[in-house]
Order: sequence, then structure tokens, then C-alpha cells
Amino acid sequence: MRRTPNFPALRAFEAAARLGSFARASEELHLTPSAVSHQVRALERWFERLLFRRANRQVTLTADGQRLLAGLTDAFDAIERVCAELIPPPPSSLSVHCTPSFAAKWLGPQLPAFVEAHPGFALRLSTSADPVDIGRHEEIDILIAYGRPPRGAGLIVESLGPEEIAALCTPAVARAVGPVGPGTVERFTRLDSSFSPVRWPDWFALNGLPIPTVSAGAAFDRGSLVISAAVQGLGVALETLRFAEVELGAGQLVRLGAGRVDSLYRDLHFLCYRERDRALEKIQAFRRWLLDVEEESRAGQTEISA
Repeated sequence: MRRTPNFPALRAFEAAARLGSFARASEELHLTPSAVSHQVRALERWFERLLFRRANRQVTLTADGQRLLAGLTDAFDAIERVCAELIPPPPSSLSVHCTPSFAAKWLGPQLPAFVEAHPGFALRLSTSADPVDIGRHEEIDILIAYGRPPRGAGLIVESLGPEEIAALCTPAVARAVGPVGPGTVERFTRLDSSFSPVRWPDWFALNGLPIPTVSAGAAFDRGSLVISAAVQGLGVALETLRFAEVELGAGQLVRLGAGRVDSLYRDLHFLCYRERDRALEKIQAFRRWLLDVEEESRAGQTEISA
């Protein structure tokens, strides 16, 4: 058995001796000055000798106190070094920025898998509908841009691949419209996504259909809101299947025309990061994970189409 005094008493003495004050030691140890004083008194009784001289509310070390402090300083420094080696490093912060719809409809549901696979990264996700210049926002590590790929010196941009943009509606709306043709384009209400680079005239031109003379229906500033409106039966959404995977899988939405009309294909989302950061582990880990998930998602969409 080791013949050493109470450890909290040694800790209280070391702090008071190092800081030269019971009051400052109490702040460091989150104790009252009285508690620190009691711990030191207990230590002096254990050694049967004074460690501090007390006079006029000031304390100074005795020769025995100085000797004990020298030994404790080396011991506490050694303890601190060993503990520092065993403490896991703090998480590396990884800041990802994207549009609200991409976060809500696609990225957000996938993120728990990334967090579980990479517990060493403290993930921070932010969103906005407006374009963001990652070159001017040092706090953002990775940008997932929408629409057009950003350009700039020192910027790496990778497409997440072509996305299918289809006319989507509820099965009831699809039945009401019937076969899609020049004589039926007036039968459905078009829902618009204000920020989408793909417009209804593109879809009509692709399928050789005339543009309806009646005005379109409601317009929304989020792709997720367009999908929600389509699920509610308010009309037909022209949106990327990336935002409608759940609704298509559940049968809430179907492609208008039952496969007899064509979908558009565009690269709409882009992974962006600074060239100087390309070798960082957190950048490479998120990149590999995102591209793997995107590949799996595309395979799932192919199965739904089949």
C-alpha cells in the first residue's frame, strides 16, 4: 500500500502554492477558499509540519512547503502528460453548406450514416437558397452548389451526376389527365420552382408538345415545397427525382404520362471545395462518402423507374 496523503489535499496544496493564494486556488479547483484551507491544514497534520506561513491574510511557503511543491510539480506534470496522451483529440470541425431543399429532402436523411462512420468529425450543416461564394466564406469547408457550377481560382468542382427531372403528380391527377398529348396539355396545372434552371418549356419542347396557353399554377421558391404541393394534389411538379425519392417510393407521386413521355436530364448539384484543402482527411472522407451515397441513390432511382 502506498503511504501518501489524501490526493485532494495534495491537489489543493499544489494549486495554492503554485498560485500563491488560497483564493485563486479555490477558483481553479471550484472550491471555496475555506475548503482549500481545510485541505491544506489536513495535509500539514498528516506531515506534522507547517507548509505555509500565514500572516496578515498572506501565505508564503516554508522550506518544507517549497520541497513538497517541487516534487508535486514534477508529479503533476507527469500525470498531465500521460492523461493528455490518452484523451481523444477534439473532433475536427467539418462545415457543409447547401440549399434548404437538398438538405431537407436528400442530404439530411443520409447524414446519420456519415456521423456514425466518422465520429471524429464535428459536422455543421448550414443552408441558404442564395448562391454562396466559398472563396469568400472561409468558415465553409464544403459547398454543395445548385443550378450552375461555380467558378473561381483555386476551386475544385465535381458534379454529383446527371439527375432526372420529371413531371410528377399524384396517381389521381395522372388518371384525370390521361394520356399526355397535344390535346391534353391544358388538363393539368403546372407547379413552378422559381430557382430551378429547368423550366416547363424545356419539358414541352423535349416531348414535342405545344406550350399551354393557360397560365401556370402556383410558384414556389423551394423544390421541396413544389414536391409537397404535388403530393397534396395541387398540380404537376417538374422537379428532380432527388427531391422526390421518398414520395415516389411510397407511391404518393408518379411520373405523368406513365412512361410515354421523356424526362429531362441535367447536372444540378456540384460538390465544391478549395484546392488547397483537397488533401485534408475531412474533405476526402466526406467526398468519398457523398459520391458513394449518390451512386447508391442513382441505383435506387433506376429500380423505381423499372
